[in-house]
Amino acid sequence: MTNWRWWLCSLLFVATTVNYLDRQVLSLTYEEFIAPEFHWNDAHYGTITSFFSIFYAIACLFAGKFVDWMGTKKGYLIAIGVWSAGACLHAACGWGTASLLDEVANAKALKAIEAGSDIALAVSTTSVYLFLLCRGILALGEAGNFPAAIKVTAEYFPKKDRAFATSIFNAGASVGALAAPLCIPPLAVKFGWEWAFIIIGGLGFIWMFFWTFMYDKPENSKHVNEAELEYIHQDDAAEAAEKAAIAAQKAIPFGKCFGYKQTWAFIVGKFFTDGVWWFFLFWAPSYFHNQFNAPASTPRGQALIFTLYAIVTFISIGGGYLPKIFVDKKGMNPYNGRMLAMLIFAFFPIAALFAQPLGMRFDTPWWPAILIGLAGAGHQAWSANLFSTIGDMFPKSTIATITGIGAMAGGVGSMIIQKAAGNLFTYAEEAGSAFTFLGFEGKPAGYFIVFCFCGIAYLVAWSIMKSLVPKYKPIEA
Repeated sequence: MTNWRWWLCSLLFVATTVNYLDRQVLSLTYEEFIAPEFHWNDAHYGTITSFFSIFYAIACLFAGKFVDWMGTKKGYLIAIGVWSAGACLHAACGWGTASLLDEVANAKALKAIEAGSDIALAVSTTSVYLFLLCRGILALGEAGNFPAAIKVTAEYFPKKDRAFATSIFNAGASVGALAAPLCIPPLAVKFGWEWAFIIIGGLGFIWMFFWTFMYDKPENSKHVNEAELEYIHQDDAAEAAEKAAIAAQKAIPFGKCFGYKQTWAFIVGKFFTDGVWWFFLFWAPSYFHNQFNAPASTPRGQALIFTLYAIVTFISIGGGYLPKIFVDKKGMNPYNGRMLAMLIFAFFPIAALFAQPLGMRFDTPWWPAILIGLAGAGHQAWSANLFSTIGDMFPKSTIATITGIGAMAGGVGSMIIQKAAGNLFTYAEEAGSAFTFLGFEGKPAGYFIVFCFCGIAYLVAWSIMKSLVPKYKPIEA
């Protein structure tokens, strides 16, 4: 039997890795390279990250439909082509800003403009709009990655192998997060921040070349022999019966979904917690730079980000196993087992409350890196179980609808925290010692406020979810 399906799974892994690399170029170049050139403050950066969050969530609602409509091969090609183009276009924002402003001779003159002047204000405003355009294109394309990858696994793997195949390509997210601090800042230092966007974004176009020649539907692929084809299609009869059963189910109308407490429980879970993960993803490099003089371009800064995501990667692996222990060993029903596991994971982000005090007390960024890593690991484990609660409560005919509603709620929550954090950090920095919070002054006080929210958000979300749905109560269409 041939094993072409695993080669395609490897290709999905690479695409997911590139996906995460592309979205992290901005966060790893913002503080050292982009902010000084375009005269940005944290409010500008918060606007851009909040826009990406909500636009990505909106695009996710339609990405799956688009891939189904275009077909797997064309749909995936278009998705990665769009996001790679969007990634590369960031590099033109300096040229675009200079071209749109008559007062600026060229992109090289941007940084030399007097800070606080009218021209500096025009540069920051114009550049923000150009970056918003590029982030929108990036988000639009990136939204298609996971729907397309899931579709490929369904086409090429029998049911018993799909979870394993999904875990392999999904590991690309962790690998991308780990690789980003090791490759992006050095590229920006050696070639300039523009080339960091172009080189990382260009990886997607290389991937498209391999995808074009490697992918065909299993029955049309010259690399798949009869034995492998038979193995891939071993579930066809059972899946046909399952699809017929799902089709026979009465789907819950979209508007009616909001009449169920179970829907609001999922909305609350996503709204309060998605923004925490995105905050750490977007702001951690800036935090280490500002508070501990550890720029992402230095070996120390790279090691801090790498350590943070290494902790997230390895600890969060147990997120899916804990509820299984409660169900198999303790005899709990799946929903109660998942909720108990989520309560345990909700305590992990409390570690973020101690990141700022310990970091400042011992004057080291390593405590924050470790503690934020623990908080991030708790989020990933929480998120995996939160998604599973949909299947516990809703009929299969409505799962996709509820997932989309939750994704939108998470996007709105993330948009709010990114925008609020950016404005808070700018205000706190300008106010200096006049702005205090629990013993911290200025910008450190601003960071501590956001860390406090991140630390308790999961317990707040869990408490509201539990009050809305105190016990297992599935919905029948």
